[in-house]
Amino acid sequence: MTTLLDEWEAQHAAKDDRWLAYALATTHHETDRSMQPIHERGSKEYFRQKYDITGDYPARARKNGNTTPGDGVKYCGRGYVQLTWKNNYIRAGDEIGHPELVDHPDDAMDPVYAKKILFLGMMGGWFTGKRLSDYFDGPKEEWVQARRIINGLDKANLIASYGQAYYAAISYTV
Repeated sequence: MTTLLDEWEAQHAAKDDRWLAYALATTHHETDRSMQPIHERGSKEYFRQKYDITGDYPARARKNGNTTPGDGVKYCGRGYVQLTWKNNYIRAGDEIGHPELVDHPDDAMDPVYAKKILFLGMMGGWFTGKRLSDYFDGPKEEWVQARRIINGLDKANLIASYGQAYYAAISYTV
């Protein structure tokens, strides 16, 4: 958590604190409450079936850059946001100044890179085209819909509740 808060303070402190709260909520959920960058849980066969061109969704795999057998395992989820798909590894690596990420996908679990991927990706709409400013801007506050930044509406109410709790803690004044 300190790594994320330090990054926010150093790079994004002037931005909307609801963005920080929702990023923390996302991290809370995507890291199974560890608040540490993690490798997606699952077997190689699970990743092959879910993300590989030889798996259950070959068109989706190709659309997301997983075009070689084995890419499903190589580009499964990692980090604070579970960065997935070869195209996302390429983009994230380029955006954070570490283009080698596509060749070294485990680097997405290094907090130095993972924190940048989390904040810049959620602000920039890298994962789904949706960004934090789409849901938190001035009076606009859509905690449930903000899940679309990462993964449709999967567990949206739960993650919204985490985000609201983080925001209450951030906003607390004595």
